[in-house]
Amino acid sequence: MERRELPNSTLILVFGILSIVGCCCYGVAGIVFGIIALVMAKKAMELYNADPDLYTGYKNVKTGRILAIIGLVLSAISLITSIVMLIIYGGLEGMEEMQREILENYGG
Repeated sequence: MERRELPNSTLILVFGILSIVGCCCYGVAGIVFGIIALVMAKKAMELYNADPDLYTGYKNVKTGRILAIIGLVLSAISLITSIVMLIIYGGLEGMEEMQREILENYGG
């Protein structure tokens, strides 16, 4: 019997990597890519567990799943930090006011 590559195993790995990179975009892109990678990894793992001798590429799926989990955690931290900063400083108006205060206090 010929062994086949697990469906989307490389794509799961790519989405796992993108979920880590996406945490820099206020966390939103990382969360999206992380969730997609986890859902695809779950389906691929179920397929592999049904008949392990038939498929290759399981290491890509496991690695992509781990990267997606790390990316989700980092993205959640980034998103929560962004929301807290928005609440504390009140958006752009608060940031402009804070910049004016810094310039006035430190003679800029």
